[in-house]
Amino acid sequence: MKIEDIETFTAHDWLFVRVHTDTGLTGVGESTFFMWPESVEVIVKSFAERLRGEDPMRVEHHWLDLYRGRSMRGMEVTSALSAIDQALWDIRGKHLQAPVWELLGGRVRDRVRAMLVLRYGTVDEVNAAAAAGVAEGYTALKVLLFQPEHHTMPHAARIADLVERAHAVRDTVGPEVDLGFELHRNMSPGEAIALIRELEDTRPLFVEDPVPPDSVLSFGEVSAKSRVPMAAGERNTTIWEFREYIEAAGVHHVRPDIGIAGGFTHLRKICALAEAHHVGVIPHAVPSGPVATAAHVQLGAATPNYEVQEHRDQTVAPWSAVVNQVAQIVDGYFVVPEVPGLGIELDDAGLAATPTFPRKPKTPRRPDGSVAYR
Repeated sequence: MKIEDIETFTAHDWLFVRVHTDTGLTGVGESTFFMWPESVEVIVKSFAERLRGEDPMRVEHHWLDLYRGRSMRGMEVTSALSAIDQALWDIRGKHLQAPVWELLGGRVRDRVRAMLVLRYGTVDEVNAAAAAGVAEGYTALKVLLFQPEHHTMPHAARIADLVERAHAVRDTVGPEVDLGFELHRNMSPGEAIALIRELEDTRPLFVEDPVPPDSVLSFGEVSAKSRVPMAAGERNTTIWEFREYIEAAGVHHVRPDIGIAGGFTHLRKICALAEAHHVGVIPHAVPSGPVATAAHVQLGAATPNYEVQEHRDQTVAPWSAVVNQVAQIVDGYFVVPEVPGLGIELDDAGLAATPTFPRKPKTPRRPDGSVAYR
């Protein structure tokens, strides 16, 4: 069996690939480099030139060959690798007539717990969404705690509002629901430490990305001076980066993204590295498309330290328009597919009808006009 070609599709803010083989088998994958999917498309097309005529079953070899080619590191490179890698595992599963989770060692759980991500909003809007999520059967919720308007508030007012929001959600859902608080890299170490100390009595499952991902040492300072579990990793791409966060930054939950951090081939290594340190895995999946979400479910079924998978409703367009079906959720848990491969296919007509929307990245500003963290 040989790779014949790799198709690319951009839709919404996603980049999908379809790898074709000379036997007729195809595999699909997704890059989640959502700000500039077109840039990843260029890299995928260059990788396609090197992969034509190669054996699709040599997944690890191809990963290393493409990554080590010129050591041109970066998220665009690993995102292109991630999409192709998922597709090759999809082909592998179809060829061997097994789900990807079977190839990763088999199930360690019957279903994969989902964490509903609540959108930005007022305190009342977020609390209403939290209550609705619990009513639907979710036992884990992620709160985007730091709102855009917090950039314009003085320090004391900002901390007070963030603390009030966190306590309001906890009061709404009670102690039976796990809460993750997302700070989205918006704070300095000193601010983050002050805030997290006031969040302790909400007993969060984790506080995520309090500071920008530029410095392992800065994150380590926050973690060392905090008494709640810390999460990070959605902007990290390799086992070498994750090693430093796990060993030197005090991370308790890693957040790799299968569409950025190297696909199945690399994420299984990140998960194993975390497992060796008794660190949990809570992969990043918002605003991922439906293929990356399906891939995460496959990984979650076979990974011992996989704790929960974040999620937003994908039964609506454009998610539901670009594939034959989206990952199913029943009572707050993802259903693990039994079909060979990833268990999902692209819908060409839906892709053609779903445009890529133009993006002008907006970096937050402080009241004095300076650039804020993000």
